Amino acid sequence: MTTLTRQDLNFGQVVADILCEFLEVAIHLILYVREVYPSGIFQKKKKYNVPVQMSCHPELNQYIQDTLHCVKPLIEKNEAEKVVIVIMDKERHPVERFVFEISQPPLLSISSETLLSHVEQLLRAVILKISVCDAVLDNNPPGCTFTVLVHTREAATRNMEKIQVIKDFPWMVADEQEVHMQGSRLIPLKTMTSDLVKMQLYVEERAQKTS
Repeated sequence: MTTLTRQDLNFGQVVADILCEFLEVAIHLILYVREVYPSGIFQKKKKYNVPVQMSCHPELNQYIQDTLHCVKPLIEKNEAEKVVIVIMDKERHPVERFVFEISQPPLLSISSETLLSHVEQLLRAVILKISVCDAVLDNNPPGCTFTVLVHTREAATRNMEKIQVIKDFPWMVADEQEVHMQGSRLIPLKTMTSDLVKMQLYVEERAQKTS
């Protein structure tokens, strides 16, 4: 067994590539399952050897790609603690928050070439859990929108203004109402643990979704 540090084999970049690819699929699937957009703009595709729904809307797809392109350097440097998909009602009050908690081990133990295959199996299990999450969640009100939040470690927060990966796509401090949800319940969906990355997915759901 070989033990490597985060600097070896550009470990951070490998994790960032894997997670951003996964998050793109996860965001599309969440938007489909939670009916944030009409089902007609989604197309069935295959990822991690399971069927998933991916948007065909160019502007939506570009927004998701740009967001993850900006998230990627933070994951690469292990400065992102959480990536949160916030679904909001017409008044922009959160009704659901899909929280992906991410942690990376300081050392990577490689015992075989099956490591990436194992991670893919774990990510497949998370995707399958998202695809059936509507069974444990209440229906959302019509006219919902979404946004993506990133919770960073303190050192990263001080440098956020300098990290503008895409022109005219700057980081902004999240509104208080997007971050905190009154009277919510927490629903654990899936936890995955590997030598490469650890991730916990849970949903914070507002108890009263309609006023």
